[in-house]
Amino acid sequence: MHKRLISLFMVIAIILVVSGCGTNQKNNSTSNTGANDKPASENASSESTNGPIVLKDSKGEVKLDKPAQKVVVLEWTFTEDIIALGMQPVGNADNENYKLYVTSEVPLDASVTDVGSRDEPDLETIASLKPDLIIANTGGHEGIYDQLKGIAPTLIFGLYPEEGQGNQYTLMEDTFKTIAAAVGKTAEGDKVLADLDAHYAEAKAKLAEAGKEGLNYVLTQAYSYQNAATLRLFTDNSLAVQTLERIGLKNDWKPEKFEAYGFTTSTVEALPAVQNTNLMYIVQKDDNIFTKELKDNSVWNGLNFVKENRTFGLSSTTWVFGGPISSKVIVDEVINTLTK
Repeated sequence: MHKRLISLFMVIAIILVVSGCGTNQKNNSTSNTGANDKPASENASSESTNGPIVLKDSKGEVKLDKPAQKVVVLEWTFTEDIIALGMQPVGNADNENYKLYVTSEVPLDASVTDVGSRDEPDLETIASLKPDLIIANTGGHEGIYDQLKGIAPTLIFGLYPEEGQGNQYTLMEDTFKTIAAAVGKTAEGDKVLADLDAHYAEAKAKLAEAGKEGLNYVLTQAYSYQNAATLRLFTDNSLAVQTLERIGLKNDWKPEKFEAYGFTTSTVEALPAVQNTNLMYIVQKDDNIFTKELKDNSVWNGLNFVKENRTFGLSSTTWVFGGPISSKVIVDEVINTLTK
């Protein structure tokens, strides 16, 4: 009898130990959801996040009670990000020009309310939409930041990192990941970026097949200003050049000073210094300086890349200040132009 009691006590003790381990495992699992207390960009996945999310923007930290569903966006780059994640904003700044300049691969739905210009959005219209998140730009909305916060939690991001603080591409990626976390779509955001990397690999293979691997180039966005031909020559810190670097192309425009916006604003007189490279250009159909202002210009016509037919036009809708989908389109335009 004594031995049977001892055995019984041993069985009970084992049951208690096992039960305790199960409780600890359950408690540890629950505490792991506290990962949402970290900045959302550090979370492995935001899909399981139904509670508070802490995000980092240019001002510091912004806390959302839950993933945002009704988002007003005041800068086209961030509108593109939202659409790339499979959503539509409830409000967007300057719908018509978004449709004109930003790639059609991230189309703005007709139901999206126009909230005014990017520089001067209509606060009353924004408030009437009852958003649970506003996304703004430090370059245009610092002056109304407190008013925006009074309407809804506001994320505010810069587009142009200062010298020594990275480049526009890495900033674009970080911002995209933060926005994905804010709307509970981290997994979707990761897939967009993974697909983009795969697209780069495919593009490099196409360039190699066409004998254009490692091509040297200068990229310009050109337009007329006060009847003069003006060229934006893109620098290494720009989104466009960083994108093309990922498919192995080499930028030859090297200015003497840091260009915060990622381009040097210049004239045709700057081009003789890079005339032995290849010129890629973006112009609007009704403002093509190369067939108008520079058509009979002796400097332009004397350039080696002009005489040797090494100029390549990209679509007028190639947007070089966007998000990951714009980077994909830049690559597609360059591949189509160089390999046709």
